[in-house]
Amino acid sequence: MEQKEEGTIEEGTIFEAELQQEIMTILDTPEAVFHKTKNLMDMLVGYRELMMMYTCAIKEVRTKFEVLDTEFSVRFQRNPISSISTRLKHTNSIMQKLERNGCHFSIENIEKHVNDVAGIRVICSYIDDIYEIANSLLAQDDITLIRQKDYIVHPKPNGYRSLHLLVMVPVFFANYKRNMRVEVQIRTIAMDFWASLEHQLKYKQDIPNQQEIVAQLKSCAEVIASTDEEMLGIRQKIEAVSDTPTEDDILIEKLSRFDMHI
Repeated sequence: MEQKEEGTIEEGTIFEAELQQEIMTILDTPEAVFHKTKNLMDMLVGYRELMMMYTCAIKEVRTKFEVLDTEFSVRFQRNPISSISTRLKHTNSIMQKLERNGCHFSIENIEKHVNDVAGIRVICSYIDDIYEIANSLLAQDDITLIRQKDYIVHPKPNGYRSLHLLVMVPVFFANYKRNMRVEVQIRTIAMDFWASLEHQLKYKQDIPNQQEIVAQLKSCAEVIASTDEEMLGIRQKIEAVSDTPTEDDILIEKLSRFDMHI
């Protein structure tokens, strides 16, 4: 996610299999060769345009989260979002996902069967920030929730925790509007730390005592979840014993931050 790898379009390789098939079946006239080649080039151009549209959808949703974080900073003197990262799915990953779903590579199948081409990951400090930010996003009238999976309330068997939202957002281009899907993952710093390490380790091959390592990772996930809950509880206790600010106190606090960088 911006952080991490932005997806790139490898023009010389993305249609390698399709191109080989076309070459093997070309036994006709030069006109047939031209027609097949033109169709392939049309698909390549269409793919590039689709990736552009997903990239713009990422920018739209990222901006929404940045606006929310800025608002919280000014109105409530705190930032619920620690960091935001984005990711455009690599072409090879798209092709593999379509193959697993029994679909051939096409623009139509990408839009229909691959929900996570555009991805955003939002990292929060506390668990309650996750739901507050998610609810604020979903309350916006141009955001449509397609699907929600709460792996915080219902963790995956390996211990993975995160809130996943699949949303639709309108993107306005020069001469038209297009509704685009974006997958949003919202998690705490601790959840993200665990998920990053687990992602690295699960791709290691020929690991001895693999079942033991899986059990240890799940145990670590439970410890991290407990720590998240405890940190939230500590913050709530501190807030509970703090003196309730008067309207004058709130006004003075806001004035003291009047010239801060937004």
